[in-house]
Amino acid sequence: MWKPGTLLLLLLWLASGELQQETEPRRLPPPGKLNFGYVPAGVYETLAHYEPGPIGILFHMVHAFLYAVQPNAFPHDLIVKLAKDKFGAIQTEYQKPENIVLTLQAIYYEIGFLVCAAVGLLFTILMPIAGLFFCMCRCCDNCGGEMHQRQRKNADCRRGLLGTLLFSTSLVITIGVLCAYAANQNLSSQVKNVRRLVNSNMRDLHTFANDTPMQIEYLISQYATAKNKVIYDLDNIGPLLGGRIHDQLDKEVRPALDQVLNMAGVKIERAIKAMRETKEALESVNASLEVLQDGTGKLSLNLGQVRTSINHTLNDTDCHDEDSDATTAQLCRNIRQSLSQLQISSNFTRLPDVNAQLEKMNDVLKTDLSAVVQRGFSSLNDTPHMVIEQTRSVVESVTNLVDSIGNNISSFSKAFPVQSCLSNFTIFINHVHAKIEDYYPEIDKMDFYRWIGCIALCCMVVLVLAFNYLGLLCGTLGYDKHASPTTRGCISNTGGTMLMAGVGFSFLFSWVLMGVVTIIFLAGGNMEKLVCEPFHTKELFKVVDTPYMINPEWKNFIPGYMYNDSELKLTTESLYSTCKKNQGIYSAMHLDKVFNISSYLNTTVFTKDVVSQLDSLKIDLRGIILLEAEGRQNLLDFSEAGLSEINYADYLEEVNKGVTVVDLLSFARELEAQTDLMPKSNLQSALKGHVSTLRQIHRQQIVPMEQSMSALNQSMRFLERTASDLPNKILAVLDAIKAAQFLISQNATHLINRESRKYTNTIIGYFHQYIEWVKTSLAMEVAPCKPFSNMVDTAEIMACSFVVDSMNTFWMGLGCSTLLLLPSIILAVKLAKYYRRMDTEDVYDDLF
Repeated sequence: MWKPGTLLLLLLWLASGELQQETEPRRLPPPGKLNFGYVPAGVYETLAHYEPGPIGILFHMVHAFLYAVQPNAFPHDLIVKLAKDKFGAIQTEYQKPENIVLTLQAIYYEIGFLVCAAVGLLFTILMPIAGLFFCMCRCCDNCGGEMHQRQRKNADCRRGLLGTLLFSTSLVITIGVLCAYAANQNLSSQVKNVRRLVNSNMRDLHTFANDTPMQIEYLISQYATAKNKVIYDLDNIGPLLGGRIHDQLDKEVRPALDQVLNMAGVKIERAIKAMRETKEALESVNASLEVLQDGTGKLSLNLGQVRTSINHTLNDTDCHDEDSDATTAQLCRNIRQSLSQLQISSNFTRLPDVNAQLEKMNDVLKTDLSAVVQRGFSSLNDTPHMVIEQTRSVVESVTNLVDSIGNNISSFSKAFPVQSCLSNFTIFINHVHAKIEDYYPEIDKMDFYRWIGCIALCCMVVLVLAFNYLGLLCGTLGYDKHASPTTRGCISNTGGTMLMAGVGFSFLFSWVLMGVVTIIFLAGGNMEKLVCEPFHTKELFKVVDTPYMINPEWKNFIPGYMYNDSELKLTTESLYSTCKKNQGIYSAMHLDKVFNISSYLNTTVFTKDVVSQLDSLKIDLRGIILLEAEGRQNLLDFSEAGLSEINYADYLEEVNKGVTVVDLLSFARELEAQTDLMPKSNLQSALKGHVSTLRQIHRQQIVPMEQSMSALNQSMRFLERTASDLPNKILAVLDAIKAAQFLISQNATHLINRESRKYTNTIIGYFHQYIEWVKTSLAMEVAPCKPFSNMVDTAEIMACSFVVDSMNTFWMGLGCSTLLLLPSIILAVKLAKYYRRMDTEDVYDDLF
């Protein structure tokens, strides 16, 4: 037959064996916390708590009385010394000084009980002796035995006082008897609950045994949660690992790419736009130059014709006639002198065209630079797909390893005979329960005899009370104040006789009652102070847990007995407290001494192959090309488009000269003003015609040429700005591209390794979460040992709350009633004198 402790140990050993998993310190937390749910737990029905109800007031009174009798602290050291000396050594060698000290300590602790026991013993011994002498004294007509009542003036007052005192005393005795009876009935009724409590505890043990395999199976099944999460992350290694690599690359490469796509602070779209604008500017230069060169010839011809016409007009006689107006002649001379200003100022025919640069720019724009750069972006953004393709074999290997780990866990759990151990444990429970069931008839029989005995003791007091109450009733009702002592009625005499009968029964029963009360008091009181009270204060556990007490070779008895390791910190108090919290028996009994879960649940055992496979990840990003050769050559061609070869100074010099030497409109206005000073004549009319021609030339030729010059000026200045630092900017962009490409091709190895380690730690972190959950569940939720603490609490309830408290209340009620029999005897003897019919009497005056 297996020992219960060993069986429980094996049960939890088996529980731990079912949980063979993997664990490794998790350096980085996983992206999400796995939810393993709650371990299914059976409901333990035992409520190891006792509420006595109204009788609890009497229990508290008893506790208060016992505290008054014995206020000393629990004698921990004394109990330990007595236990270590095996008690017998003190009896055989009591003369030794150390044993004398122990004896004195025990006497000091028990002094309150000893005093009370001495009083009870004296009462038990002296009461029958006093009764004997009292009877002998009464036979000699003493002690109230003389049937003669002397006359007293305060007789009625004395009789009333004695009757009141006797009734009050009897009432208090009645209350004491009722308390004793209530305690007796409470004990009998609670004994009937013993079977219910025991059955409840046994059902909880069955629940414990039946639920443990299911809980272990649940722990094993939850490996699927971690496994599914691992497989999910492996299936999504592209977005997870590749995405993180891409994000990190993007942080470091994006600035370089932005430089690639950035020209003078303008992004790639604007850079391409700048190329188009440069082309348009070159086209505008050619167009404007063509307009200006063509317009310059025509304008020069027209201005020459106008000069000739004006000179011919100024040859008019009015300008040379001496007899004419002198003003006109002067005006003609002024006009003739100003005609030299009517000629072109700029000579655009000497400026070369920009056809060579325009042709190069057209060649540059044939390449779609935006598409080339976007291909670089796409190459970078395709990192997750590259990771998927390059890690496909590793992912498949890790997936297979994850499946094999699950198989190892399942096969490991099957290596232990769980069901057979639980079956043996269940058989053991059933055997113990059957043994207990066999004792129930004996318990009921013993309780019945006890109940009968206690009722008999109560009936002794009730018999005395019956005579007291009947004596008071008959004496009070039959008393006739007009009757003399010798002529008292039969009822009154009967009352006095009953009081004396009560006195007789008091002497007969009181010493028996006090003897029984003393014995129960010593047993129940010491049980309360030495067992029940220290159980609640945990002092009793400290005694049991005293090192080397039970076995001189074991520091702690439980681990020494179960594991042969008495140094292990496993005490009855820690075991009880842990089970009281309904934690797992694995942690409560330190079953790791038999089966160390930590050594089995080590991720390095199961996941070392996973780690090695994940560490073998090889990701090569050299396939990422940020800027192809075509795009690079396109940028170089743009920088070498010949814009720097244009002689911008010649263009701007001609543009800044203006179209004509003089502003044609101003010249026309001045000519018109001079003409208006002339008298009306053919000369004036002819000159006004020339003014109109000049204005027409300005409108039709000068204005378009000025517009072309303005466009040429803007285009040249734009091209000059573009050409000033264009090569340097483009070379800086190309250098940035080269650095970014080098970063991806060479320096990205560190980034890939770092992110791969994070990814590996995330995968292993799922196993770590599972292992930590298994360990926590095993310690806190699997096989919760509340039934075992409930058994201890149930034993305490039955022993202390049911038996000790009830019996202590019984002796307190019965003891108080017994003590009060003394004043009852005295009062009854004195009062009976006023109720009984006397043989002789004093001579009474007629006072009535």
